[in-house]
Formats: sequence, structure tokens, C-alpha cells
Amino acid sequence: MTRFLPLKIASTLALSLLPGCASLKTPDNIEPVAQGQAYQAQYRKPAKAKSRYLEAREMNETPCLPPIGGKPEDSIGKWSAPGLSPLLGEKLTRNDLVQLVVAGDDTFSGDYVVSRDGHLTLPHMPPVPAQGKSTRDVERAVQRALVASGHYGTAPQLSLRILDFAEVSVGVIGAVFEPHAVRIGAVSGDQTDRMRQGAIGASTEERNLSVALRAAGGVRPDADLSSVELHRAGQIYRMDLRGIFDGSDPTDVMLLSGDRIVVKSRQCFQDDLMRPSPISPPGVTLYMSNLTQPATGNAESAIGRSVREVPYGARFLQAVVDTNCVGGVKLTNANRHAVLFSRNPVTQVSVVIERNIERLLRRADRDDYDPYVLPGDAIACYDSTVTNIADIGRVTTVVGAAALVLK
Repeated sequence: MTRFLPLKIASTLALSLLPGCASLKTPDNIEPVAQGQAYQAQYRKPAKAKSRYLEAREMNETPCLPPIGGKPEDSIGKWSAPGLSPLLGEKLTRNDLVQLVVAGDDTFSGDYVVSRDGHLTLPHMPPVPAQGKSTRDVERAVQRALVASGHYGTAPQLSLRILDFAEVSVGVIGAVFEPHAVRIGAVSGDQTDRMRQGAIGASTEERNLSVALRAAGGVRPDADLSSVELHRAGQIYRMDLRGIFDGSDPTDVMLLSGDRIVVKSRQCFQDDLMRPSPISPPGVTLYMSNLTQPATGNAESAIGRSVREVPYGARFLQAVVDTNCVGGVKLTNANRHAVLFSRNPVTQVSVVIERNIERLLRRADRDDYDPYVLPGDAIACYDSTVTNIADIGRVTTVVGAAALVLK
């Protein structure tokens, strides 16, 4: 009997693992997920009664703060102070390259760079303010300066045009996925359009507000788009970006170095913001794990490719399909489980969500049961009961063979 003891130990070990092989132990979530009080109501497991179907949107909207800017049909001018007119159009900022042409005058005509303190420095003249000014405003200022300095008796004919737009550094904070100072507007040499750059009236879209928001990870689903703040030169401008999001109003604002963007939060998850737009995240980067057997090398385990991109607005089930956790032989793969690791971007509290994949496929309330994935989330897939039993059988065989050798 003694020689069979290792076999008995191996069998006992295999049987002891069976109860937990099909699923993880229920995670101890920090967020109150079951009550629908998490960042998404979709995190919870709704009851099976039909009265409980499709309540995620209502539960998400319950804690919403009213939009600062009022209803979408309200005019910006009714509540924004000061008005947005000073922001519209192209404005100069430091390091912009401009060309000044004074009729018949080679002394003052030439190419200039707006200085770090926001001025144009012409020879034999005091600096001319240019930061935040339009080219027309600077033209008038140069004319006045030429007359005031005694170089001209009357204002000369001149023109100023932008040859090259400098990149700008702006701060973006609040309800965006990656709040930080961003640099936007830089164009590499191989992407520069020389014909456009040399043409009169050349412009750029790379310094717009929407570009800065995307550079900061895009707006979060809890963002209040009715009143996004632009802090510039001691003034606070409030802008309604709902039109940019849904395409009804393409008005955008050109940013300057030193600007600061503040996106307020409505303290709730808004399903309507979980779709692509000019100010949404460009996509969702997910960390994924789907190793059905221990890794034997980097190549077959895709080590070094730990993340995958899915479109913004994708749900858990779509990401699980993208991880190859769905399908295959039904007998051996139908009882797989997937786990979503996420974090509440408002409170920074973590949450762990486990779903049986077959149930996720077939639930009539799938939208309530199937959360959206957010940038930085992680997904892990676990094998079915049959696969686990087969693996335990292989382990038992190996242990048994070792026991026979040792007897």
C-alpha cells in the first residue's frame, strides 16, 4: 500500500481542485457594484425579472449633476462670459514665424519669430505685442509704432502673414483620461506641406482645442461638455462642446502657449459619450491575458505585445471576442469565464468584474450586464471546466508516473 501513496496524494489533489476550476472566487469589489452605484451601472449583475431589464442608462443618470451650460438648445452667448468672439480666428503665439512686408522698405521687411515674451522685435523700434493677437491687429500695431518712432509721417502700407505655426504647450485637467500638460501643433519635416506653408493665408488645425483634448487622452464619460473652461491671460472662457461632439457645431478654438483647459465632471457615467468623436479617446488600449497553457517562449505567448487596441465604445464582450476567448469546440469551451479589471477614473477606486462568457452571450439584458471597456482596463480569460479537468488529468498522470519511478 505504501508504494501507491503518491498516487493517492495526486488524485486527492486533483479532486480538491475541481470545485474551483470553472470560475474564480467572487472578487471582493471595493466599489458598491451590486447596487449599481459603481462608475457604470453595467458593472452590476441585474436580476432576471423583466422589470430589471435595460435599467443601466437610468441608473447611470441618477447621480448626474445638471449641466453647467444648461440644455443643449441654449445659446452659448446666454451664459458664457466673457463672449467667445475674442477666441475665434487665428492668433499669434510665441515662436510663430511671420513675414512682414513694408511697401518699398527693406529695413523693416523680413521674417520674424514671435519672442518668448510674446513680442515682435523690429530693428530700431520698441517691441510690438503679438501674443494672442490676430495678424490684422499686429499690422495696425506695427503701423502705429512706425509712426510713433518717427520712421514714417503717416501709416505705411504693410502686410503680415504667418509662415509657420509653432507648437504650443497647454495644460489640460479635469474629466479627461490623461490630465497633463500637452504639446500640440508640431509637424515633422517630412510632413510639412511646403506649397501650403508658402501660400498666403496658410492655416493649421493642429493647435485646436479638440487636438489638445485628444492629446490628453480624450474626454471621459462623466465630462460636462456644456461648459469647458479655457483660461487665458487672466480670463475664463466657457465653451459648449456638445456641438463638436455630435457634429452639429464644428466651431473649434485655436490655442496659444500658456492656455489651460478645465473639463468639469457631472459625477455620473453618460452612455452617450461612449462613442468616437473629435474629442473622444482615439481608441481603447487594453491589457489582455489568454494563456491556456504555461508559456514556453516569448513568441507563441505574444510577450512584448501585452496591449491591444479596440475602438472607443467597445463593450466587454467585444473585447473578450478580440482576445479569442469565445468560440471553438463547444463541449470544451462553453463554460469559460472572463474577468475585467477596471478603475473608477473619478475616485481612482479599483473594481473587478467576472462574467461567464456563455451567459454574457445569451442574456436578454446584455447591455445592462455588459460594461464598456475604458482605456487602461485589463482582461483575463479562464478556461472551461472540461479544459481544467483535462489539465488536472495531465498533472495527475505526471505525478503518478513520478510516483511509479520513486516506488
